[in-house]
Amino acid sequence: MLKIDFPFHGAILNHRHGMQTEEGLTIEVSGTAALDVQVLVNGMPARRKGEHFYAPVTLTEFSNAICATSQDVRGNSEHNIKVIWDKNSRKRYRVSIDDNIFFLRDLWQKKPKDLLSNHYLAILKRLHDQFGSKFTCNLFYSTPENDFNLSQMPDTWKSQFQEQSDWLRFTWHAYNEFPDRPYQFATAEKVIADLLLIKEQIERFAGKECYCPPTIVHWVGIQPSSLPAMYQHGVRALSGYFIRPEQTYDICNGLDEVRSNYLKSHDALMDFDSGIVFSHTDIVLNNTPVEEIVPKLSEYLVDRDNAEVMDLLTHEQYFWPFYFNYIPDHEQRLATAFQFLAEHDYEPIWFHEGILGVPKL
Repeated sequence: MLKIDFPFHGAILNHRHGMQTEEGLTIEVSGTAALDVQVLVNGMPARRKGEHFYAPVTLTEFSNAICATSQDVRGNSEHNIKVIWDKNSRKRYRVSIDDNIFFLRDLWQKKPKDLLSNHYLAILKRLHDQFGSKFTCNLFYSTPENDFNLSQMPDTWKSQFQEQSDWLRFTWHAYNEFPDRPYQFATAEKVIADLLLIKEQIERFAGKECYCPPTIVHWVGIQPSSLPAMYQHGVRALSGYFIRPEQTYDICNGLDEVRSNYLKSHDALMDFDSGIVFSHTDIVLNNTPVEEIVPKLSEYLVDRDNAEVMDLLTHEQYFWPFYFNYIPDHEQRLATAFQFLAEHDYEPIWFHEGILGVPKL
């Protein structure tokens, strides 16, 4: 019966979860145990209230072990977990844009002298200039129509791309938009082959400064066996929706139901087997009307488990007037979110750096 209920195994904890000093973060560990047995937490007696127990624990390292033990006539019980102390945590947001390929085809077709005269890149530059936002653009290798692929992209604008690399970077998303869920049952070898294919092309036409490790897999479906290989290739964070439309969780990077359920209502979770942090996507801007953006983001501000990191997502195709689902106010949606976050002192970051954009211990 002995069980630690808080914190959750793999939880990423910050100053909102306890009392933080330079030396450590003191939290209250809580759980359940059989009545009238003594519970020790990291070797110290816990306070009991009925079946519940409580004990202060100070986290002093990046990764911290917590052990609850008890002993009665039935024998010894033990529950072990590990948690992360996000010591340098601060309010921050990241912007990821999925399904990018049309803007590169447009550059290839029109060959403008000025990179930022491109319709899509001009929008992103305006938003960066106004709010300081940083954008990670997740690329397909080829267009859905297969009329263009990254190998055709000239390096004409390489120096111009590099000049924008402090706020604009590119990475792998998938080989193509179709079929759906391309990596849900793929081998690690297939995942890494496509990642390296796109990385090679990005570095060729835009420069190494413009490449960053991926943080979103197309359709957010992947086998757990692929995670260690992804870590070896620089992946440190993966986002997902963690929704349950039917009998099981979906768009969840292949995580089990217990962890998916946790991530549905928490910013992030560490997967200790791979070293990758999983993040909950807070808002999909192409799916959210302008008038709903501030109310939705406002809900997170008062929730200690969701207030520290804002994970924003949208998709490239909705910026283009030729697209059948074009959203005329797409730029306004992003501006509305960025303005709200700026007013509440959120800082734009890159997810792949440190732990979700801030330095580790």
